[in-house]
Amino acid sequence: MSPFLGILGSVNRTERLYAISEELRAAGPTGRTSAWLARRLEVSTRTIKRDIEALLQAGVPLWAQPGPGGGYVLDAARSMPPLNITGAEAAAIAVALAALPALPFAVDGRSALSKVLAAMPPAELERAEEIANRLWLRAPEAPPRPAVARALDEAVRTRRVVVLRYEGGDGDLTERAVEPAALADTGGRWYLLAWCRLRNGPRWFRTDRIREAHLTTEQAPEHDAATLFGVPPPDAGPIRLR
Repeated sequence: MSPFLGILGSVNRTERLYAISEELRAAGPTGRTSAWLARRLEVSTRTIKRDIEALLQAGVPLWAQPGPGGGYVLDAARSMPPLNITGAEAAAIAVALAALPALPFAVDGRSALSKVLAAMPPAELERAEEIANRLWLRAPEAPPRPAVARALDEAVRTRRVVVLRYEGGDGDLTERAVEPAALADTGGRWYLLAWCRLRNGPRWFRTDRIREAHLTTEQAPEHDAATLFGVPPPDAGPIRLR
């Protein structure tokens, strides 16, 4: 039996629409016919066709396979299953963002959290808020990221050349176009790792010394940070999503 349907018999329409979507997702490119779905859900093929039409109107990416035995297929590349985020998981994300507000892409992180919270069931959302209220944080002592931080984030994200007005250790200001490779946190400071066209070589730029940063439309060459700057020490390294 399908893992999505232990609810055969009397199902309301909302449950049936969800069940149809999940059956088609599980079927993959072979799809399911309306007759097959009708037998599975114990309804008429006319009901299935009405449900399919409702899913299409709701924006679910379905399409019909022509020919004998053809059925309905869910375009998996344009759809994803619902996220089952627990209250504790949402609270953990919120704590991480609150504890480290100076991280790169912090604005994007808060946007992502808002989307997660908006998609959560009311009960889990209430649970997340209840857990978060029991986690107290002192205001971070680290200085905020400089005003140019957003431009630097975007330069790294889109791999575009950025023009810096940079203050060296001697206080001299220079203007230089750089090709971003990475952002690094070490010694309590954030650095932009980039190929400097002025110096014709790799450089570490302290972000608190970058007085201005202007993002250009020029695509930068792809630089491997480990090749230019060396392999990180054992206790450091790139962020892993998995």
